[in-house]
Amino acid sequence: MVDSLSNLATAREAYDTLSSVATLVTLTSTNRSDFLKECQDGTLNGTTAVYRTFNSVSVTGRIEGDVVEALSQAGVRYICHNGAGYDQIDVAACSKLGIHVSNVPSAVDAATADTAMFLLLGALRNFNLPMLSLRQDQWRGNPPPSLGHDPEGKILGILGMGGIGRNLARKAAAFDMEIQYHNRTPLSRELSGGAKYVSFDELLRTSDAISLNLPLNQHTRHIIGSAEFEKMKPDVVIVNTARGAVMDEDALVKALEEGKVSSCGLDVYEDEPEIHKGLVANSKVMLLPHLGTWTEETQMEMELWNISNVRSALETGRLRSQVPEQKDMPDV
Repeated sequence: MVDSLSNLATAREAYDTLSSVATLVTLTSTNRSDFLKECQDGTLNGTTAVYRTFNSVSVTGRIEGDVVEALSQAGVRYICHNGAGYDQIDVAACSKLGIHVSNVPSAVDAATADTAMFLLLGALRNFNLPMLSLRQDQWRGNPPPSLGHDPEGKILGILGMGGIGRNLARKAAAFDMEIQYHNRTPLSRELSGGAKYVSFDELLRTSDAISLNLPLNQHTRHIIGSAEFEKMKPDVVIVNTARGAVMDEDALVKALEEGKVSSCGLDVYEDEPEIHKGLVANSKVMLLPHLGTWTEETQMEMELWNISNVRSALETGRLRSQVPEQKDMPDV
C-alpha cells in the first residue's frame, strides 16, 4: 500500500499507474493529531511507502519522534519526499527504525537558480521600490530609489556549491560576474566551472553579493547571523533561496536597518508562511512566497522523479535517490 500525504500538481496520471503494484490511499487528515490517530488506529496498517511533499508538513508536522514511530508500527519502510531539501524529516530517527528516505536532488536546480538570479538582479538594481511605486501611480517613487548596481564585475559568493549553486554560477557568469564559493570541500575545476574556492570568512569579507544555496541542518541553522554580517562588505547584497532558517532573520533586519546590507532578495523564511514584519516593512527587500520550483515543467519533473522512487522501492526494495545520510543502510 502507498499513502499520499498531498495532492499532486501535474503528474496524477503517472502516479495512478502505481496502482499496478500497490493499493493507493490518500489520507484525509488535516492536522498532526488526526494524522497520528490514523497511524495508530490501524488505518495505515500494511503501508509500505509514503509519498510526501513540502506542504504536507502542515498536516503531519515534522516527521520525527512519535510520527516516525507510528509510521514504523504501521509498516512503513519508505518515505519518498518530493523536494530537494528534506529538513522536515528526522533522517536519523527514520534510520533507527529501518525507514528509508529519498528526495529529488537535481530536478529543482534550474528553476531555483533562475529564481535566485531574478532576486539577485532585482536586489542589485534596487527594483523593488519602483515596482511597488509604479502600481501606486507614483512612477519611480518619491523620493526615487538610490541608484542600483550593474552585475558586471561584481563578486558573487555562493555558499553551498551543490546542483543549485553550480547552476546559479553558470547563469551569473553570463552576466560577467566573478564567481567564488565555499563548500565543505572544494570541487574539481570541471565541476566548479572554474569558480574560485575560498574559505567561509573570505567569502563573507570579499563578496559584493552572497547567495545562500546550502541545505538546512543542525550545522547550517543560522550560519549567517550578526557576527557574519559584521564581516561582510558594506552595502552587500544577500539572496536566499535555500531555507529561511540558514539565516538569522532578526540579524538580517538589523543589518538592513543599519545599512550594512544594502538590499536582499528572499524566497524562503524562518517561519513561513509567516514573514518577519521587519522584512515586509523594508522596501529594500524583494520578497517571493517560496516560488523557487513553481513552474509546470519543474513540478512535473519533481513528481515524476518522486513517483519513480516509490516504484523502485516497491519493485526492487531500493530507492532511486536515497538521501546521503543513509548511503550505508542495507536495502529492505
